[in-house]
Amino acid sequence: MQVKILEIRDEGTFIPALCVDINPDNEEQRYLMRRMGYPCDGAPNVVVTHLSAGGHRAWNDPYGWGDRTWKVAHNYIIEKWDTLVDGDVVDVQFILGETDKPKVSERITAPV
Repeated sequence: MQVKILEIRDEGTFIPALCVDINPDNEEQRYLMRRMGYPCDGAPNVVVTHLSAGGHRAWNDPYGWGDRTWKVAHNYIIEKWDTLVDGDVVDVQFILGETDKPKVSERITAPV
């Protein structure tokens, strides 16, 4: 299983997200994942949640969120999983073509 921490952004929104590709690394994981019905076929199967996890949901289905920010970001994370790295910004407005350039990470623009 592979873990990445990303910055999800939208208009007026900053979400530090914990993302886990739950494809198994070993036979123990594979058995349990297959037992629960996951395909384990190598395609990204990404669980996303708010990094704080306090009272937040975690989904591996982008359409389970019920709101635009999480749904668009989650689909993008699955699509771009192999190229995303820790700290990358997933900018929903840019993905949807609402802005001309992606937002810069708050870790770069925020005062220390």
